[in-house]
Amino acid sequence: MPTYEMYTNDPGDRLWHVPASGDARFSWEYDDGRDRLLALYQKGKDKQWDGQKRIDWDLEVDPHDPLGAPDEALALHGTPYWAKMTDDDKGELRRHFTSWQFSQFLHGEQGAMVCAARIVESVPDLDAKFYSATQTMDEARHAEIYARFLHEKIGMLYPINDNLQSLLGDTLRDSRWDMPYLGMQVLIEGLALAAFGLIRDTTDKPLPKQILAYVMQDEARHVAFGRMALRDYYRQLTDAELREREEFVIEGCYLMRDRLRGVEVLENFGIPKAEAEELSERSEFLHLFRRLLFSRIVPCVKDIGLWGKRLQRAYVDMGVFELGDSNLDLLMAQDEEIAERLDAERFAAEEAERVAEVTEAIEAGAEG
Repeated sequence: MPTYEMYTNDPGDRLWHVPASGDARFSWEYDDGRDRLLALYQKGKDKQWDGQKRIDWDLEVDPHDPLGAPDEALALHGTPYWAKMTDDDKGELRRHFTSWQFSQFLHGEQGAMVCAARIVESVPDLDAKFYSATQTMDEARHAEIYARFLHEKIGMLYPINDNLQSLLGDTLRDSRWDMPYLGMQVLIEGLALAAFGLIRDTTDKPLPKQILAYVMQDEARHVAFGRMALRDYYRQLTDAELREREEFVIEGCYLMRDRLRGVEVLENFGIPKAEAEELSERSEFLHLFRRLLFSRIVPCVKDIGLWGKRLQRAYVDMGVFELGDSNLDLLMAQDEEIAERLDAERFAAEEAERVAEVTEAIEAGAEG
């Protein structure tokens, strides 16, 4: 079935045209490069994988309980609306919320693919072009995987959230070559990583756990790439230039914070938008979720050298200022380890199953 027939709401025109600006840059220096970035490029090549083969798509998913989320995670829990809902209604609500979450992941990954391609075009250093070329492939794979999950396992998609679309548009329209790094690698992917991690660590459903763990293994490299490139470049900027980028981060963080409410889902259940926004803001789970989501962004912003007073005040206002001291390297190392451990556990189980089948066949032959 065409994707357009699976959207819960009309997403508008089939193509979103974003005017491009800025220069395409060629480098004629092919030997010199930063060792750290070239090592990351080598890792990006070594870690390529096929989403059709690495993920077990035969695993069943109940579309009305795809993540095993607790009732408390749903914004309507504890409200009069919840009290009136049947079990079937609650299952449909879970389906819609999962569709909304993974649809935003899908749209964000397409945005990441476009931004990575823009970096290949515009970044001046060849080592960065090399790495971002591998990232473009990674993001294409992620979009492919999320699209398949939504098509085959959920059967429903949501249009891109207005705030995510606004930040993507601002990132892509800016002519400065570092802005796709800042908008995508730091803000959008940093927030997505935290969202992926929360679901990965709480779901008891094997297929979404596999998808998120393997995507996060790639994303850990992407964030490391953005940090390296921007930290080196931002050391050269004037205070005025740094303040301009901090303003972009502040606006982007507020947009990302307000993207997370899932108001579109509640509207599809007949709740007026103003009331849906109010119900979402009352959710204790949403407040906890927001704090966790900024655990990747705030330390990264601080690490690359954007930490002016106005930016710090914005993070105090959001209640996430203290996250600036989080150990980002540890979080990224854990993302890598979890994916490798999941592979080891899956393949060990499959090997044990094969041994058991062979043993059973031998015994059956001996008895015959």
